[in-house]
Amino acid sequence: MKILDWYILKRYLFTFLMMLLLFIPIGITVNLAEKIGKILEREVPFPAVAQYYLDFTIYFANLLFPIFLFLSVIWFTSKLANNTEIVAFLSSGVSFWRFLRPYMIGGVIVAIFALIMALFLAPKASKGFNEFKYKYLKNNANVVQTENIYRQINDNDYIFVSNFDPVSKSGRNFSLEHFEGNVLKYKITANSIKDNDSMYRLNAYEKRIFTAHEDIIETARRKDTILPFEGEDLTPEEYIAETLQYNDLIEFIEREKRRGSSNIGRYLVVKYKKWSLPVSVFILTIIAVAVSSIKRRGGMGVNLAFGITIAMVYVFFDKVFGVMAEQSSFSPIIAVWFPNIVFGILAVYLLYHAKR
Repeated sequence: MKILDWYILKRYLFTFLMMLLLFIPIGITVNLAEKIGKILEREVPFPAVAQYYLDFTIYFANLLFPIFLFLSVIWFTSKLANNTEIVAFLSSGVSFWRFLRPYMIGGVIVAIFALIMALFLAPKASKGFNEFKYKYLKNNANVVQTENIYRQINDNDYIFVSNFDPVSKSGRNFSLEHFEGNVLKYKITANSIKDNDSMYRLNAYEKRIFTAHEDIIETARRKDTILPFEGEDLTPEEYIAETLQYNDLIEFIEREKRRGSSNIGRYLVVKYKKWSLPVSVFILTIIAVAVSSIKRRGGMGVNLAFGITIAMVYVFFDKVFGVMAEQSSFSPIIAVWFPNIVFGILAVYLLYHAKR
């Protein structure tokens, strides 16, 4: 690489790092100011608070990763434009495409880092962040489905529980239906069920076995037995997809599809965002360069104002379509990739005019 490439690449990475170091402490301060009352009221141990804010740092950085990058590129490219350095580069015979190359190299480095964070670091941080939030800040609010749970446990078994308490691991009005093909072979019912370390206790137990000639009925006032599922499988947390490594996430989604989970849209949004985030790095980098490489009368302030507006619109698109996919039948893959598609088209348009 030539001097020009190293010069821009160092500015690209250094400004992005400084943007992270600037905004993350601000985010921690704002969050702490909001939560300090509940933390003191509930006498949360200091090590738990320290671990929470370590997880918060990774969670916050991963959440707003593209926005930090976008603003940092606008910032240092606007400075280059105001100092007429870009004019000097282009006047020396360097084409605009050649000028863009170190930005793309920097984008590759940041995209790889973003992918590693999304696949490996963010899931662990998300687990700690959410567990602390629901344990200490939300009074153990329900993060699982507790009413009218109907799930497919495996290829043959279906269960229903009218009410389930994940704390006591007990439920009411339980039934299990076992099919072979399309034929119901037996059905187990109980007034209540309780998980005792993978051994389930059923009260008012009844098992009806269906045969070609007659039904065989087994009853018991109380029965301890093993069933083909665990309490965590019955009611997974709403945020569980965010806490899983990628391979575990794929297996979890396939298992939940077989069980007829109503949260598949939420899980798929998490899966697709892991891959859309690195792509957004290149799209937002191109938009930022195209917007800020021209010296304007208003200076850097105009570029930053325009950049912040674009960033807000991007976040708006990302959040709105994400919620649509989680809470309706809207396609998760379209919801996740739609902002990148729209802003990718905008990037091509702005780059074409900037090049001219």
